[in-house]
Amino acid sequence: QVQLVESGGGLVQAGDSLRLSCAASGRTFSNLAVSWFRQAPGKEREFVAGISSGAITAYADSVKGRFTISRDNAKITVYLQMNSLKPEDTGVYYCGSRYFSVSSSASTYGYWGVGTQVTVSS
Repeated sequence: QVQLVESGGGLVQAGDSLRLSCAASGRTFSNLAVSWFRQAPGKEREFVAGISSGAITAYADSVKGRFTISRDNAKITVYLQMNSLKPEDTGVYYCGSRYFSVSSSASTYGYWGVGTQVTVSS
């Protein structure tokens, strides 16, 4: 079992920054890939960014150059630094984990947190 807990969401204005955290417990964290997905009302959950067990990163085109994902294995936490936020970044942000490699398909992730709300006003 892997438990994931997201934090750091909030209400911000366009152009502001937020840092989300995903704290993990359970299985060996260093073997896990962790990704951030987001879901807006009425839309499907979409891939935002991911980091593999070997710290290889991947980003959705919509966030490249604005978001940075990182991991701290000592703190068993993955971070998502979000800069230059836009109203279209609004949604519930979830972190998910799977072994080793990142996938942009939410159905391949076996463990999820409960999410944290990010709202960006214009």
